[in-house]
Amino acid sequence: MTEPGASTRHLAVLGAPIEHSLSPALHSAAYQVLGLDWRYDAVRVPAGGLPDFLASLDSDWLGLSLTMPLKHEIQAQLDGIDRVAAQTGSVNTVLIGEADGRRTLQGFNTDVTGLVRALADAGVRRAPHVSLLGAGATAASALVAAAELGAELVDVLVRTPAKAADLVELGRSIGVVVTVYPLSDLPDPARVCELVISTLPGGSDPGAEFPAGLRRRALLFDVSYSPWPSALARSWSSAGGTAVSGEGMLLHQALIQVRIFVSGDPFEPLPDEDRVLDAMRGALTRRAVTG
Repeated sequence: MTEPGASTRHLAVLGAPIEHSLSPALHSAAYQVLGLDWRYDAVRVPAGGLPDFLASLDSDWLGLSLTMPLKHEIQAQLDGIDRVAAQTGSVNTVLIGEADGRRTLQGFNTDVTGLVRALADAGVRRAPHVSLLGAGATAASALVAAAELGAELVDVLVRTPAKAADLVELGRSIGVVVTVYPLSDLPDPARVCELVISTLPGGSDPGAEFPAGLRRRALLFDVSYSPWPSALARSWSSAGGTAVSGEGMLLHQALIQVRIFVSGDPFEPLPDEDRVLDAMRGALTRRAVTG
């Protein structure tokens, strides 16, 4: 456990692009409440740049948050990963430590818990049938989150169906039947679906429109939050449906990251965690107001 008042530590979110990341505002708000003199920045690290970046770190560094394209690349540098990261093949959090006189890197996935908690905030605690758009790193986390919500069937919609083969295998390993469709061939609207999760980058337009009845009936959770509303969110609203942005997922996954950086344990609640979460929500609100 890192005690309040300890020496300044350094943390950052890495990726490319990274300039508009909300993570520094979220983490800084949390560490201020906790009384920790920690610095959290956004650092541009493009694909292939991780080894050089890691080699440049000094002993003040405590942890990293990772966005695309680094969630897969980091794994070759790690000493160990948690169960969810192993399941999904996606690491978005790294705890930097020391053992036997050498630096260690432990990887975690907080996206799954972040998504489950964000969906609970939106009133979704169970969803037996889910539609999932995209097959990238976040899609694997969304599939595991769907399983935690009791999903038995998940329809995966992608531009290139062959890219979803890993999701089919992941579904088998966690007891979920995954059926893959091209985005141009949406599933039969008669099939009941309680939840649609989009992991398409930047809120991009899928190039196909879901049936109006499904848009009215099923909640859309778009992991993108900028720009907002996304093309999909506008489509949902036009049919009288409900669309939720990925800000809630960002908030809750960041809270679990803070737990990891403070105690090394994603399951160990923070001191005065409710106040920490309120401060992080406030940081998001201020950013939304000020742009």
